[in-house]
Amino acid sequence: MRLSTRIGLAVGCTVPLLVLASGWLLLQLVARDLHRAEDQHLRQRATALAPDAWALLRATAGGRPRAADTRERQLFSAALDVGVRVTGAGTDVSGGPRPGPSVTLPARAAGPVTVRDGARRWRALSRSVRASGATGTLWVFAPDTADRAQVRLVRRRVLLTALLAAPLSGLLAWGVAGGASAPLRRLTRRTAGLDPRTSGVRLDHRPTGVREVDELAATVRTVLARYDEQAARTAEALETARSFSSAAAHELRTPLMSMGTNLDILAGHPGLPGPERAEVVTDLRREHARLQGLLVMLRELGRGDLVEAEAFRAVDLSDLAEAAVAEARRGAPDADVRLDAPAGITVHGWPPGLRMLLDNLVGNALAHGRDERGRALVRVGVRGLPDHVSITVDDHGPGVPADARGHVFERFLRGPDSAGSGLGLTLVAQQAALHRGSVTVVDGPGGVGARFEVRLPPDGGGLPGRRDWLIGTAGADRSQSFPKDRP
Repeated sequence: MRLSTRIGLAVGCTVPLLVLASGWLLLQLVARDLHRAEDQHLRQRATALAPDAWALLRATAGGRPRAADTRERQLFSAALDVGVRVTGAGTDVSGGPRPGPSVTLPARAAGPVTVRDGARRWRALSRSVRASGATGTLWVFAPDTADRAQVRLVRRRVLLTALLAAPLSGLLAWGVAGGASAPLRRLTRRTAGLDPRTSGVRLDHRPTGVREVDELAATVRTVLARYDEQAARTAEALETARSFSSAAAHELRTPLMSMGTNLDILAGHPGLPGPERAEVVTDLRREHARLQGLLVMLRELGRGDLVEAEAFRAVDLSDLAEAAVAEARRGAPDADVRLDAPAGITVHGWPPGLRMLLDNLVGNALAHGRDERGRALVRVGVRGLPDHVSITVDDHGPGVPADARGHVFERFLRGPDSAGSGLGLTLVAQQAALHRGSVTVVDGPGGVGARFEVRLPPDGGGLPGRRDWLIGTAGADRSQSFPKDRP
């Protein structure tokens, strides 16, 4: 059932009830006013008839029949349109419209009362009359017409109004509701053809001035936007999963084949001399470590691509850097790793991602930043500047050639003697972009070694629109949207 029809039926049922309730109240008020007018007339007639009743009782008590008859005629003449009855010692006269003699009257009625004589009702009022040597009661009566012509007329009109109000109010409400719901019907027609699965067309709604319709349109747009966002994230997650399996299969194939060859050598040559066997086992351990590191890095890249904004919060970067340096010192006790980080430097970021960024920068410096004698001297610095927070990692190694600095962050890019996964610096670039920052590599202080610098905005700024570091083709910089060459 349409909304306009529902409103029309509701109004068509409600208005007659309201008319009947109002009519009942009107009937009560009219009846009360009529009673009040009748009672006032009775009081006036009782006041006017009291002297004649007093004279009648006095003549009767004095034994003057002729005078009593005269006073009785005068009483009835003065009664006009009301009935009258005078009772007393030896006196009981009545005349005019009144209840029958069988009707029992109250002992006293100082105010108007209603008495019944069969089907008729009467309003009655009594007055005490005292004459010389006699005491009596004057009664005046009037028919109770409050529920007759006037009340019946009002009742008929109320019923007629209720009968007419039902269809008229229903039709009027139906028409008004139909006009008021027109914006809602237009919104329904516009949204009926929207299918997020097959079309990218979205609701184009102009304000109608009807608050509920505009709020509903805004809700529909919000729901569709959330659907689009969730669909994009789902597609991105599926593509990330596919790329993960493809990249893992591609990168794991070479070490697995090497391990298979070494295992065949061990199985096919049980009498292999000790030095050669040890060399094969060493190769197996190295390839195993490479496989393990590659899987860990692929997993971390996938985490970065799928992280949500709710995971970001205020992070004390000084504490995070101190923890990363402490971990590096435990892993490489022969290295000289130092930290320069004032306390209280905070950024808005993802704590696990920032920790991975620091760990990989320091790990890269330890792996590739040793001097000719194999010594590792690494300096980690954290500084809070007016417009950004800077993280620097310096080493004393051979540095990075100028023509290679734009490619060191690409996936699976390894040096000729590297045993790593080729994803460490890619993960650093991913986390820098994830935090709306940048990463650059330049010559180290004094032209010795290399300096990796990450610049992060202190207040975040929201996740980037595209996050597909794991999806990009191996060796290609498909979506590294961070500014690598910013000075």
